[in-house]
Amino acid sequence: MSRSRVVLVHGFTQTAASWPPAIVGSLEQAGHDVVAVDAPGHGSAADVRADLVQGAAMLAEHGPAHFVGYSMGGRLALHVAVNHPTAVEKLVLVGATAGIDDPGERAARRAADDDLAASIERDGVDAFLERWLANPLFATLPAEANAMESRRANTAAGLAASLRLMGTGTQEPLWDALPRVTNDVLFLVGEVDQKFTALAHRMARAWGGRASVDVIEGAGHAVHLERPDEVARRIVAFLDGAHDASNAPSTTP
Repeated sequence: MSRSRVVLVHGFTQTAASWPPAIVGSLEQAGHDVVAVDAPGHGSAADVRADLVQGAAMLAEHGPAHFVGYSMGGRLALHVAVNHPTAVEKLVLVGATAGIDDPGERAARRAADDDLAASIERDGVDAFLERWLANPLFATLPAEANAMESRRANTAAGLAASLRLMGTGTQEPLWDALPRVTNDVLFLVGEVDQKFTALAHRMARAWGGRASVDVIEGAGHAVHLERPDEVARRIVAFLDGAHDASNAPSTTP
């Protein structure tokens, strides 16, 4: 039997090296070939400048494959599914969103992201990472699991460009496109991350294919770093067909 490919797409300030060995190793042991990529503006792709549409086109070149994306990486993977459907087999979106509906809120977020980008350019990567990881979104993420070493491999110019080109404020909302996406999808979220848990349920209700939402008890936004063994187990089960996917998630916010 040929091995299927799984493409891992990290979140903002992370790199391909940020994925925990428990996740990569579990996927490989289950018979998958794992490709962890550096998103535009990050890691080895620090000098690459691309928006979400352009970044998705780059990722689609790794297909056909299963795509697993966290946060910013989830938004990139979603763009692959919407714009390059033949490149995607199954999809796992961890703490992701289809975008901000309200134009005013989107403009405010774009301005906030630009301010953040300016702060990275002014203060440098290390100072920014300290502030970034102090965000309440990461309150449940232990320091020993925050992938700081790989985050420090990024450059100020690359991270600033990523915010300005791929931040949520620049993203054209994809909510209207979700009913057309027929790939099986697993939404993974942490219970404490109420905002993205609600977004996952909303996306699952709109999804055109089979969708399920797994909420991991006690975990926050960076659930793949907080609970790598549990996340690995659920991803492997989903990709191997042992996960019960449904358009009516069993938990409703």
